[in-house]
Amino acid sequence: METPNMKTQEILKAFNFRHATKEFDASKTLTEDQINFILKTANLSPSSFGFEPWHFVVVQDKELRELLKPVAWGAPLKLDTASHFILGLSMKGSMVKHDAPYIKHMLKDVKQMPEDVIEIYSKFYREFQERDFDLDTDKKLFDWSSKQTYIALGNMMTSAALIGVDSCPIEGFHQEKAEALLREKFDIDTDKYGLSFMAAFGYRKADPEHGKSRRVFEDIVTWK
Repeated sequence: METPNMKTQEILKAFNFRHATKEFDASKTLTEDQINFILKTANLSPSSFGFEPWHFVVVQDKELRELLKPVAWGAPLKLDTASHFILGLSMKGSMVKHDAPYIKHMLKDVKQMPEDVIEIYSKFYREFQERDFDLDTDKKLFDWSSKQTYIALGNMMTSAALIGVDSCPIEGFHQEKAEALLREKFDIDTDKYGLSFMAAFGYRKADPEHGKSRRVFEDIVTWK
């Protein structure tokens, strides 16, 4: 495999370019190649134990976007103007508990582990949940899944910035009402998946008025 050799300054330029775009230029749309590239970086993102506890719903239907507005106070302007709007779903306890069928499927069919390795790996995963991280409730398991899904979100926003595409992560929604809507109108099994975030992608309508404000670099890093 060829080792990447991107210039660090070009990467930092993309990080400086990225900002949480509040309003997009509705006249501009991403190409199919661009959105597929962004979604592919989600697909290639790392996750704890490599179990990929996520699913992404790309909402392009205007009627469905309208239905989201009443349950997502942080999204209406993005829903009206973004080229692509994505719902980031994370697996609930029924999917990621150590003895869940999905976990067995991942080990056997996706990772293609032999049975003896599956037995060892499964025991290690169970100990991780029960002993190391105390993941003993559905809420804790969903929060753990969400941690992984946010890694994919970060990668999507970064990959978008690298090709000059804007984005905005959104947590401004009522989770219970949003999940009820997903169940009723989006055909999402909310016993298996919960909504972790929404994200909009497109092209900014205007540049931000101010540059990035960040804490001093030395204040966030400690060397020992």
